[in-house]
Amino acid sequence: MNLPIKKLGQHNLAEIINNQDIQTPSYDRVNTQIGIVHLGPGAFHRAHQAVYTENAMNLSGGNWGICGVSLRSVTARNILAEQDYLYTLAILDEEVNYQVIGAIKEVLFASEQSAEVITRMSAASTKLVTLTITEKGYCLAFNGSLDLDNDDIKHDLANPTNPISAIGFIVESLKQRKINGVDAFNLISCDNISKNGEKLRRVVLDYAKQFDVSLQSWIDQNVAFPNTMVDSITPKTEHYTIHSVSKVIGLQDNWPIQRERFTQWVIDNNWQGERPDWQSVGVIFTDDVDGFEKAKLRLLNCLHSTLAYSGLLAGFETVFDVTSDKGFNYFISKLASDEIINSFAPPKELDAKVYGNEIIQRFLNPSIRHLLAQIACDGSQKIQMRVLPIIEDNLALGLPTKLLSLSLACWFEFICNALKEGKEIIDPMANDFANMPKLLSNDICEVVETFLSINTIFSHALRNNILLKVQLVNSQTALRLGEINKINDIVEKLCRTQGIPQ
Repeated sequence: MNLPIKKLGQHNLAEIINNQDIQTPSYDRVNTQIGIVHLGPGAFHRAHQAVYTENAMNLSGGNWGICGVSLRSVTARNILAEQDYLYTLAILDEEVNYQVIGAIKEVLFASEQSAEVITRMSAASTKLVTLTITEKGYCLAFNGSLDLDNDDIKHDLANPTNPISAIGFIVESLKQRKINGVDAFNLISCDNISKNGEKLRRVVLDYAKQFDVSLQSWIDQNVAFPNTMVDSITPKTEHYTIHSVSKVIGLQDNWPIQRERFTQWVIDNNWQGERPDWQSVGVIFTDDVDGFEKAKLRLLNCLHSTLAYSGLLAGFETVFDVTSDKGFNYFISKLASDEIINSFAPPKELDAKVYGNEIIQRFLNPSIRHLLAQIACDGSQKIQMRVLPIIEDNLALGLPTKLLSLSLACWFEFICNALKEGKEIIDPMANDFANMPKLLSNDICEVVETFLSINTIFSHALRNNILLKVQLVNSQTALRLGEINKINDIVEKLCRTQGIPQ
């Protein structure tokens, strides 16, 4: 397939405007000023926060153009600059919809343009700084404080006006605003991290303290760090995405983005200051971000991980494939209804049963190719957020944990199989697993005890809970003796098994 000759750009945007099936910027993009600096303009930002901002400007206008700051890669700047920072969003559902996004007005590459980044962040016109930098970018120590031994932080403390970390750029820019009498911007973390705003606040204040206690105090008094929760499945851009989108819009777009239709952005309602008209385009401002976050972790993320490990054991490749199987669909549906939904109190704005059903329907989107292997990575970290807290709460409340134990046993068996077959395990604890010979044992009790002995994963209470041990042994025995492709039979058998009183 040949791509269109002409590249997407501001000068030929009118050619797309005539296509009524493709939404384009309806605000005065050329004269819209930059009001947001975003650190980490990767795929998720371009498919999520930038789109909410685009829609808010389409509806209500405002100078909310975005300056993206790429901290590690020059790709975003180089590709988007050639098309005036325009790109196409393809919303994947039974029917694909397209929207050209113009909210990003500029992308800077921090390694080459640090002075320009600080100037942009220090400008009075910049009202918000948002971030998607992954947990690594927060430079957190084990106790949640700033890791002063982090190489990037050590560099920035020695070279504060030429930083390389997000934290260094934030504090230096706030310092310049304080010196020049410019109001502080507010900071919005959009990373998929529990209590992301609180974590960001801690490291920013810790960093500022290294220079000036008065700066630390000024930031503490003037900068809001709301917690947020974000959600939308965003597959990476493939070559076929570029070809198909370019063909539809009739112009060459070298960096379109694709996303499922469902999208969610929840922000703490505990801060003041200018912001786009986000609430009119679907952003939820609430006093209970924790409730939304818990709902997502316990329903979407727990079910995702459950499907990943059980599905890979059964030979499936994608979330759609495994969820389309009646047995696995039954497994996660029963897990959600019987053991997850009652484990937490949902926020008043959310119906947990409806939300759970919506999630399973999202998994059945044939246009989203979400690889189970991708979800299965870093399981030793993910299960600590997605599965274990539900087990702990249910055990404490006397609620059932048989299917949660089966979910956890699927992870155990996934690791055991990888070790036996010599497959690569993508996990921070891969070397630790390799040095645990008992994980290769045919004695399932020994395998379960070995996993539970990992005190960096399992709490003292879980390591010593007899009921959990029995359920894990029953589950892993069923996985090894039964046919994983008949998961519904395993589920029914386990649900009939009597538990051991605690």
